[in-house]
Amino acid sequence: MKQVLSAVAISLLLASSAMAQEKAGDPDMAAAAMKVETPKFVEMVASSNMLEIESSKLAEKKSKDEDIQAFAKHMIKDHTKAGEDLKATGQTPPIKYAPKHAAMMKLLENAEGKDFDALYIDMQTQAHMEAVMLFRTYAGSGDDEKVVAFAKNTLPALEMHMDHIKKIVAKK
Repeated sequence: MKQVLSAVAISLLLASSAMAQEKAGDPDMAAAAMKVETPKFVEMVASSNMLEIESSKLAEKKSKDEDIQAFAKHMIKDHTKAGEDLKATGQTPPIKYAPKHAAMMKLLENAEGKDFDALYIDMQTQAHMEAVMLFRTYAGSGDDEKVVAFAKNTLPALEMHMDHIKKIVAKK
């Protein structure tokens, strides 16, 4: 089961990478990839935040690993705050998962034990790599001052989360 879950996580990562390479080959697509419109940014952040919070609540219930438990608690706190900060910009984030995030949650809900831990770590790694890239892009090219400030202020916490998850991976 662990191999299946890791394979799913790896395939999600490869699919994201393939899409990025495809966009990079087309100059117009590459330019579009360097700019994220505010509504799309808000939508992506809201879905990602929900994934971070809900997957971490599952980790608190399902994982027996102390490092994962501590990380999950931190994710719930920080991403709840990020959601509040996003709303404070005047944006109204949607309350639904992007299809990719819904699929990730379904996988997590059905995983148990060490398989759950491995999948949670894989998903957190992928989600934070994507979030850091998204926030950096919007912070540098966004068109809404309040949302750009939110992106800039939130980015250091996301980078810290990336470092934290890398340390957990290194211990395993």
